[in-house]
This record gives sequence, structure tokens and C-alpha cells, in this order.
Amino acid sequence: MDRSSNRLLRLLKHRWIDDTDIRRALDDTALDRLAARVAGSERRHSGEIRISVEAGLPLSYLWQRLGARERAVTLFGKLRVWDTEHNNGVLIYLLLAEHAIEIVADRGLARHVPADHWQTVLAGMREAFRAGRYEAGLMDAIDAVEALLVQHFPLGAGDANPNQLSDRVDLR
Repeated sequence: MDRSSNRLLRLLKHRWIDDTDIRRALDDTALDRLAARVAGSERRHSGEIRISVEAGLPLSYLWQRLGARERAVTLFGKLRVWDTEHNNGVLIYLLLAEHAIEIVADRGLARHVPADHWQTVLAGMREAFRAGRYEAGLMDAIDAVEALLVQHFPLGAGDANPNQLSDRVDLR
């Protein structure tokens, strides 16, 4: 298959998948449980966790041949994950059209965690997603991120995390 055919197939795949596919993967109850899990996690550390799930990439990304990583970095900024007091926000991003998963950690946490550790977390998520267990994969990712945030940014006795970002899953 030539380049233009591959590009067209990718474009069609991203346009074919929509909100219905997201809702099939994560219903309202699952979204509520994920939000509650993020909120519970943030009571144990000073970091902020955001989850973003997108059916397909925007046309501009497809046209420029950009992928999930570039989109995750963009959403990290758009969702203001970078704008936390201790620079310890983390975005967990799922792109359904490509079964792609990305984790973007702000510099406060990234300086403590080697890149290969994130690859281990992503590998576990990929396994769950291949089996169609999207909620379980995201819960596992929250647990892995929480463990790192508790280790490097624990709350002191009597401290509270001011919850600087929404705990709700961002759906695109």
C-alpha cells in the first residue's frame, strides 16, 4: 500500500470512531468511578491527575501526520495540567482510534521518574485495553501515578490538596 492510501485509511479510521465508541468503552457509571478514584487519589498527595479520552484525532493532526503523543502534549496544555502549584500534574490520555495511550507528567514529577518507568505503566494499560477493559486499564494507571505522587509529593499531616483541576474525565 502506498503512502497516500495509508494516509486515507488513517483519516477514515479517525473519522469513523466517535462519541458512541467512547460511551461503549466507558459508560457514565465508569466515568463516575474514574472521577471518584482521581478525587480519592488526590487526597493522598499534592499532585493533580487528569484523564482525557478521545475518539479520533482532529483533522489538523491527521493532515500534519501527528500522533497521540503530540495530541497528549497539546491537551496537557489546554487542560492546564501544567498549571499546578508544584508542577506535578499528570495527564493520562487514551486515543481510541489508534488504541494509543500516553502519559504526560509535568516537570516536577518527571524529574523523579525515569522514562522507562512510564513505559512499564503504559504496557499494563495496553494489555487491559487490548482485552477491552478500558476502565480497569485507566484505574491501574491512576494507581501507578498515585504511587509516584505519594512517594514524591505526599501531603503533610493536616494538609489538603486544593484540587486545582477537575477530576472528571475529559471526553473529546
